[in-house]
Amino acid sequence: MSTTTPEIWINTVADPIGGAEHARHLEAAGFDGLVVVDSQCIAPDPFVGLAVMAGATTTIGLGTGVSNPVTRHPAALAAAAASVAAVSGGRMVLGIGRGQSANFEIGLPPAPLEQFRRYLLELCAYARGEQIDQHGTPSSLRWLRHFGSPSFPIEVACTGPKIIAFAACVADRLAFSVGADPERVRWAVGVARRARRDAGLDPDALPLSAYVQAFPHPDLDRAVELARGTVSSMAQFSGMAGNSGEGQRPEDREQFLLIDRTYEKHKHTMGRARHARAIDPDFVQRFAAVGPVDQVVERLGAVADAGIDRLYLSFPSLDNDPDDTAESDRLLVDEVLPALRSR
Repeated sequence: MSTTTPEIWINTVADPIGGAEHARHLEAAGFDGLVVVDSQCIAPDPFVGLAVMAGATTTIGLGTGVSNPVTRHPAALAAAAASVAAVSGGRMVLGIGRGQSANFEIGLPPAPLEQFRRYLLELCAYARGEQIDQHGTPSSLRWLRHFGSPSFPIEVACTGPKIIAFAACVADRLAFSVGADPERVRWAVGVARRARRDAGLDPDALPLSAYVQAFPHPDLDRAVELARGTVSSMAQFSGMAGNSGEGQRPEDREQFLLIDRTYEKHKHTMGRARHARAIDPDFVQRFAAVGPVDQVVERLGAVADAGIDRLYLSFPSLDNDPDDTAESDRLLVDEVLPALRSR
């Protein structure tokens, strides 16, 4: 099998004060792009931060990881993304999903699938400058043409087969939220490609990304601890109500359900949370790329070779040991990134 060299993006927070320096650091470190959290109660506004970051950088890609259809009207979301696309010279990608922490923090669940379907169609229409009907009112982003009609790809973050199949035929990109298990990534890629083939579309023409947790550390036990918070937060999507379990390893199904049953929403991404402490270390190693550098590189390479051209790496939990976090960050930049690019 031929190897694939993926783009490496980092998932971070849009800091309107320190964001410029942070973005310059990530660009200098060699990351191809960054996506920022869109969760109004736990992080600053992503589009303000992305605009600041755009002004401080020249090449690094910018995006949301991810926005949702509950807290933002599609017209407002498309306008915000187009504005960042304009100020950044076209470096913007709009990540959109059904919602998690942004919804939890205002007492609402992720958007139901049918609501998300309608929303995505409207969002795509606004992004293209088309006119649609909103409650009997013709609606479009009329200002786009005055700024050169800035464009941006819409990338859907997805986990289950229904949303993968639908988004594969509508969105510009897909980003799988199924972890760094190559077997499960191959399953997700297969669902997307079959859906496009059945719709008469080129199955290989859709760019595919993956959200993965990568924590290099020479001590495997410490690497597992670094990953617990973000692994459990990402894995919750696989155990939510309505998820059929399709594409999941039998030994992992109970872990996904356990995370969802015990999820402490106010401790989202935290390693000390009850749901994070409950998961088995072996599960963390299957879901994430953890341990010595060579193991992390091998796992990320296998994910890329499954058909993924872009990896979004999660940031560590804020409650992790700071020394372990610093060592993992150093290894990621100094050793993992160069090794992935030289495969």
